Amino acid sequence: MAAALPTIAITNGLVFDGTGAPPREADVLIEGERVTRIAPRGALGAGAAARTIDATGQWVTPGFLDTHTHYDAEVALAPALTESVRHGVTTVVIGSCSISFVTAPPEDCADLFTRVEAVPRELVLPLLRQVKTWDDPAGYRRWIDGHALGPNVASFLGHSDLRARAMGLSASVSGRPPTADEQATMSRLLEAGLDAGFLGLSAMTNPWDRLDGDRAWSRSLPSYYARGRERRALQAILRRRGAIHQTAPNLVTRVNILGIALASTGLFRKRLRTTVIAMMDLKADRYVRGLAGAVAWLTNRLLRGSLKWQSPPVPFDVYYDGMDSVLFEEFPAGQAVRNLAYDQGKRRELLASPAYRATFRKELRKRLAPRVWHRDLGDAEILAAPDPTLVGKTFAQVAAARGADPIDTFLDLMIEHDRALRWHTCLANDRPATLAKIMRHPDTQMSFADSGAHLRNMAFYNFPLRMLKRVRDAAAAGAPIMPIERAIHRLTGELADWHGLDAGHLAEGRRADVAVIDPTRLDDRVEGLRFAPFPGVDGFERLVNDGDAVRQVVIAGRLVIDDARPLPALGQTRTGRFLDATRR
Repeated sequence: MAAALPTIAITNGLVFDGTGAPPREADVLIEGERVTRIAPRGALGAGAAARTIDATGQWVTPGFLDTHTHYDAEVALAPALTESVRHGVTTVVIGSCSISFVTAPPEDCADLFTRVEAVPRELVLPLLRQVKTWDDPAGYRRWIDGHALGPNVASFLGHSDLRARAMGLSASVSGRPPTADEQATMSRLLEAGLDAGFLGLSAMTNPWDRLDGDRAWSRSLPSYYARGRERRALQAILRRRGAIHQTAPNLVTRVNILGIALASTGLFRKRLRTTVIAMMDLKADRYVRGLAGAVAWLTNRLLRGSLKWQSPPVPFDVYYDGMDSVLFEEFPAGQAVRNLAYDQGKRRELLASPAYRATFRKELRKRLAPRVWHRDLGDAEILAAPDPTLVGKTFAQVAAARGADPIDTFLDLMIEHDRALRWHTCLANDRPATLAKIMRHPDTQMSFADSGAHLRNMAFYNFPLRMLKRVRDAAAAGAPIMPIERAIHRLTGELADWHGLDAGHLAEGRRADVAVIDPTRLDDRVEGLRFAPFPGVDGFERLVNDGDAVRQVVIAGRLVIDDARPLPALGQTRTGRFLDATRR
């Protein structure tokens, strides 16, 4: 029998309950895995618990939710998920964007995951071969339930995962529809996933999310090839079961967002809860934010749907090593370089080709085509290079100094330095006033951190803290965005309630997932980034967020972060658990 958890009292703090209600000065008593009492300040008395945390001047909140992650690999390798937990996240959602590690063989799961999510295949494939003993949702659930999870985990079942299992990887990306038996297999596995507590189905309709490996290299993810009949059959199961559909529109045409929205509607039928990536203020296409809002308004207000846009509440900064980024997949000339990712010589030969350079120039300068990357080489700063004279300059500035064309200069530098050239740009959410509108929008979810993926390209592990900083600073400047309690609600209870998860609330009788935050430490450090070793992999580093505003974190009644430092129990003792989804 496991030893009883020591009782914890969090005293003298400003307590937010995750509902959006105003905070109150109170003491919180935690016994076992649950909050047993929230009392007026000082009412608990001395000696009420084995451990007392003095939260004077600090905020006591429910643990945050990160509802769009790709922690599928890291949860097997380093289940503490420390980079999220140390910033107050106590519940994560995996299995996003049609990719999960549930039903397909290890090689298929690795090929689905590693290129699009920018996680080394040489890490993921051996890991899956070692640990993956399951091939159905119940088996995955049993494995998770026996794992030393740090935070709580909820999961989608990935449509690409189902397709690869039912059809075989090659057939799943061939363009042919599934046979009746293959469709029945996908339906059976989806029903089994819902029976096992999964949130629903994640899908993908964007063509520039592509496969790794040598069997179907550079084909789009299997979910992309599904057509209406197949999608409608799976959505009918989700609708009947009250489960969730998570997806992304085709970012090349964007037209199919109308079909996604219509599938969510509830006129004369049960509505389908649908969450879509992403509402952002794109530099490349400023109209996207307004269009997304209009689609959600029409779907939810007039057609009785339940469509939510995922929205990162921070500037969308992206970092590149050469041309290693999924953003180059959005146009054919960029994809051609990515297709040669494992052959440096051929990549350089391609970049030097006059015919290729003419095509690259034409595509980069194309202004009317929908895009995510703004492709402005004057808005792309070089951060590191073998030639130190390049550092701190944009590609356009380097070109001007050389008396050369910016696009030619960009390609020349890629030939010269390849992945040793590190550079940065901001893709979206660069205008504070517009970002504030996104944070307030009723049809957005504060989400889309992609935690656990794009390990060298971006880091949004601490997005809840960065949102709270923005909200607090805006109020201090006389231009309030929303009350702090509403911001905390958006990051906790609102997300938990919509997803049907037992999380996001701080109340008597609820599981004790709690963060203690020092608001004076919500300073410029939370905007900083640095490299840190990736757990369990020698010599590999990823981007992480700075800051130490979160002083303590409790998960299921166990203290796992103290004085902003992880305790040994995190990742060694099972604190989190697989959260079953509540159907609606």
